[in-house]
Amino acid sequence: MLEAYRQHVAERATQGIPPKPLNAEQVAGLIELLNKPPAGEADFLIDLLTNRVPPGVDEAAYVKAGFLSALAKSETTNNLINAEHAVRLLGNMLGGYNIETLVQLLDDESLAELAAEQLKGTLLMFDAFHDVAEKAKSGNSFAHSVLESWANAEWFTSREAVP
Repeated sequence: MLEAYRQHVAERATQGIPPKPLNAEQVAGLIELLNKPPAGEADFLIDLLTNRVPPGVDEAAYVKAGFLSALAKSETTNNLINAEHAVRLLGNMLGGYNIETLVQLLDDESLAELAAEQLKGTLLMFDAFHDVAEKAKSGNSFAHSVLESWANAEWFTSREAVP
C-alpha cells in the first residue's frame, strides 16, 4: 500500500497536482499497517490517516471513523493511536460518520470532556443535534457545554480575525 501510494504521489507531483485522497480500500490497508507498522513509518502512517482521508460521508471516511470509533470506545487497541488521539482525529472529520461516536462519548467518564471539545467545532450534526440536546436535558454537563458553545458561535468566534 505504501509503495503504491508513494508512486501515486510522485506521478501527481510530476504533473504539478496534489495526490488524490485515500479511498476506502487504501484506508483499510492503512489501518492494517497502523496495527503492524513497518519500521520507521509510524509518523507517515499517522499523517496519512490524519490528512489524506477525506472528511464527511464517503466510503473512506466510513472506514476511518469505524477504526477510530473502535479505538475511542476501547473495543480495540493500537500502539500508535490511543483513545484520546482517536477522539481528536474523529473531531477533525467535520461531520458524518464521526458524530455518533462523539455524541456517545459525552457519557464516557474519561473522554466526555474531550468529545465535547471536538463537538463544539463540529457543525454538520444533522439529526444528532437532538441527541446532544436530549443528553443536555438529562443533565449531561458536557452536552450542555456543547449546546452553549454552538449558541455562542464559538466555532466562528474562536477563529483568527479576517484581515
